[in-house]
Amino acid sequence: MPTISPEADAAKSGMPGRAVERLEEMQMSESEKAHTLSELDHAIEQYHQALDAFVTGDPEPQKRMFSGREDVTLANPFGPPGRGRAEVEGIMDRASALLRDGEPITFERISHYAGTDLAYIVEIERTRARVAGSTEMTPVPLRVTTIFRHEDSQWKVIHRHADPITSPRPPDFIIQS
Repeated sequence: MPTISPEADAAKSGMPGRAVERLEEMQMSESEKAHTLSELDHAIEQYHQALDAFVTGDPEPQKRMFSGREDVTLANPFGPPGRGRAEVEGIMDRASALLRDGEPITFERISHYAGTDLAYIVEIERTRARVAGSTEMTPVPLRVTTIFRHEDSQWKVIHRHADPITSPRPPDFIIQS
């Protein structure tokens, strides 16, 4: 990656040069970055384990993975998106009540990015579960984007969007009558 001088960066960002230099001073050392990324890997592993519990009808481990702050958001296939801790927990309760006997999820990582305070993963999640009172085990594939924030010395989910679109769809699929 090319190095940008503080002056060039200041011109690009509209920030005075000293402010840009101060931001550079605040950046983490390489060992701090490695430790933070190791914590993120651990948080993603815990998040995946919490999702395994979720598909059996238990939302509690998943709730612990989400931020307690009011900017937290959740959009799942069972309804409109929600914002704020109380609304997100209600969405989780309703969604997990529709699932039972879920099998462990497999995760296909499509993309990821990790900074010092924010990270995201895009995955295809695949499981089988009994959905909405059905006696049949049904495949449940989801396309999922999850955003994490490093807050209070740990990584928390601040946004999850999951939908069932895992294969091409015809254009009229998005048209609602």
